[in-house]
Amino acid sequence: MRESGADRRQRILAMVETRGEVRVTELAAELGVSVVTARRDVEDLARAGRLRRGHGVARSLVPARQAPVPDEPSRGVVALVVPERHAYLNEVVHGARAALEEASVRVVLHPAPQVAGAERPIVQRVLSGEDVRGLLIAPRWRTAADEEADDRWLADVDVPLVLMEREPRAGSALHSRDSVYTDHWYGMRLAVEHLVSLGHRRLVLAARDDSPTARALRAAFATACQARPQVQDWAVVLSAPDAGADPDVAPHEPSLAETMRERGATGVIMHGDIDALILVQRLAEAGLAAPRDYSVVAYDDVVASLGSPPLTAVAPAKAEVGRLAAELLLERLGRGPAAGPARRVAVLPELTVRTSARMNV
Repeated sequence: MRESGADRRQRILAMVETRGEVRVTELAAELGVSVVTARRDVEDLARAGRLRRGHGVARSLVPARQAPVPDEPSRGVVALVVPERHAYLNEVVHGARAALEEASVRVVLHPAPQVAGAERPIVQRVLSGEDVRGLLIAPRWRTAADEEADDRWLADVDVPLVLMEREPRAGSALHSRDSVYTDHWYGMRLAVEHLVSLGHRRLVLAARDDSPTARALRAAFATACQARPQVQDWAVVLSAPDAGADPDVAPHEPSLAETMRERGATGVIMHGDIDALILVQRLAEAGLAAPRDYSVVAYDDVVASLGSPPLTAVAPAKAEVGRLAAELLLERLGRGPAAGPARRVAVLPELTVRTSARMNV
């Protein structure tokens, strides 16, 4: 007779309580089920408070000193280095922290000041001090020159390292290190295709220009528009006065409202959410209302739903980026820093349709 799910989960619980910790792959093999089934059973038991789920393992609720795991190397501390006051990365940090804490790994957060090169002295200091075994890092990289300056020393860090929400440049030394990031090219394609499907032929991107994400979105927008013969005209403007690569230099370009009127644009993509809400308000003050006069898609989707109207938005899976980065680092810590080739993981964002975009008739 085929074993019921309840019986199987009881067997899992007994195995975990006996051994203290069991890999999900071992559970699957011993139970004669798929890894997916075993993982689902472990998740069900963890939600019920019967055991603890770690990175690829199930752990007993009995304290570790009563259920030791022989020969398991200490994972020490994982340092998390991100720019200070960077709202976009908050969800990434939460996703990484949750995965690390679930694996019983201590996390220490090191915010980097808003100056070029701030990450290097922080990394050097933390690696020379406490028992840091691994590093999760999202450098600010306001400009491409900042990124180039960090390339070699960051690639040479002598502990397992995973870049979060940063895609290494083609040909850079950081191609030798692991990275997990949002596929912003795909996200921008979703936004452009949505507006094109609604009949919009003249598009404007209002975006920042002071981060790797902003630079990727600008490049992706140009590529997406050039690839679609339906798009008759497109333009890019800064989303905010301080959104340029050099915040001390005032932009010399038309406003979004001026650009839209000059170009006859009816479709606008705005990066990111807060800037989008401000821009929609300013356009209304200039006599342009969404979706009456134009359709808008925001990029980020943290507060886009709170707009008036609620904004259609591309939503990067930022918490998932953090979680996957942490799990990749945990794998390195378990298998050793030289285990396997470097991996680059691109996470696809999704489009959430609301009422800020409509057919252009």
